[in-house]
Amino acid sequence: MNRLFGVTLLAGALLGAVSCGKDGVSSGPGTLQVRLTSPAANSGLDSAIVLTISGPAPLTSATAGNGLRLFAQPLGGTTTKFALTGRLTSGATILTIGVADVGSFSQYTGSIQGVALPNYTLRSLTGYALAVTR
Repeated sequence: MNRLFGVTLLAGALLGAVSCGKDGVSSGPGTLQVRLTSPAANSGLDSAIVLTISGPAPLTSATAGNGLRLFAQPLGGTTTKFALTGRLTSGATILTIGVADVGSFSQYTGSIQGVALPNYTLRSLTGYALAVTR
């Protein structure tokens, strides 16, 4: 009985040592979603946004959300500027970005430089935000 307890304890210690430092977040190449939050009264009324994504490494790809058209500077730096046109809805994924390591997703940020109505009138950015999620 003591031998079985000792083997079980040793196996548990080895398993704990092997998994030590792992937080359950996978790493490696993959995609992240950029979601837009806008004031409720404006959701679905905006038709263009200019934004910047920054992170620890260059993006590997960028794809517009459903129904949106993407304009982007060449990928390659740690900061990339995008323009998206189409119906912008609060809570929707407006952009999907490819990254070298999805484990570092919390280091990617988005900022909004401008939002416009269909008649090109610029909106105040109060109440607008971007979230980069897995």
